[in-house]
Amino acid sequence: MATRDITAQEFNDTINDNDIVLVDFWASWCGPCRAFAPTFAASSEKHPDVVYAKVDTEAEQQLAAAADIRSIPTLMAFKKGKLVFNQAGALPAPALEDLIQQVKDFDVDAAIAAQEDPQS
Repeated sequence: MATRDITAQEFNDTINDNDIVLVDFWASWCGPCRAFAPTFAASSEKHPDVVYAKVDTEAEQQLAAAADIRSIPTLMAFKKGKLVFNQAGALPAPALEDLIQQVKDFDVDAAIAAQEDPQS
């Protein structure tokens, strides 16, 4: 599955209507963003069960501000609509693959339950 560009209007539906979503916040003038793009795209081909979304921070400045993007590239991972990873900087391919596996293995429901009932 290829990457797809999303806008502010599509953002919430994208993260809420898909099990796992990786969002790459980037800009065309950003060298590290351009360097990370092929890694992100190649990973999308290996994981058709994951949505790979890209947000152009120049075109979507309000969305970038709402997401508190301070540095680009910033990669966010959402599982079942919940933010489970947020980090600035381009990841090398092995680190990206490791992150994807961790997100797939992460039990977001158990984490939410533990937050709601710290006694468990």
